Amino acid sequence: MNDAPGPRELVALLAEPDRLRALAAVTLGAATLPDVAERAGLEPRVAARALSRLVAGGLLEGDAANGYQVRADAFKAAARRAAATGSRGEAEGAEGGGPGGEGGGPAGPAAGSPEADVLRRFVHNGRLLAMPAAHGKRLVVLDHLAGLFEPGRRYPEREVNELLGRYHPDYAMLRRYLVDDGFLDRADEQAPGAPSVKIYWRTGGTIELD
Repeated sequence: MNDAPGPRELVALLAEPDRLRALAAVTLGAATLPDVAERAGLEPRVAARALSRLVAGGLLEGDAANGYQVRADAFKAAARRAAATGSRGEAEGAEGGGPGGEGGGPAGPAAGSPEADVLRRFVHNGRLLAMPAAHGKRLVVLDHLAGLFEPGRRYPEREVNELLGRYHPDYAMLRRYLVDDGFLDRADEQAPGAPSVKIYWRTGGTIELD
């Protein structure tokens, strides 16, 4: 995902408030992680994760050692891709879309896209064959798995494990990757007189627009 994002990826990247605040801070001149954290009003750990996702998504370039800057061409590139692929996307939708929509799972990217090629290699009949070693390909798989979770809904850990377990028996591995790469977040919640439970909610990934 180091290329400039497309329209759907752009919407997904900026749908999470922490990433939007981090991007605004860099746009206004913050270049280092401490500066971004201070201007955005974020904890350094949260700011670092937001910056990492923005770099991986193609809206920023740089790193913590050398500083960050906005990719000025990213929004223009997204607009051009929207104009170029609009009619093609309608045709692909009429033919049934990408490879991931079977069995009530995530819809998946458009057929013939690089993301669809990655999923074809690593996901078969709704099962994850292996987690890609390359970070870019792993993000494609995680983006696909994030589609299992509805934005705005909170999931207890047992339900997260059940959903991910349908794709791979090592649901703890998938859960950890989704949290580490910013697709899910989690917190401990406790009801009066009850033990605390871990609650997860979606914070990233491609959002399908009707």
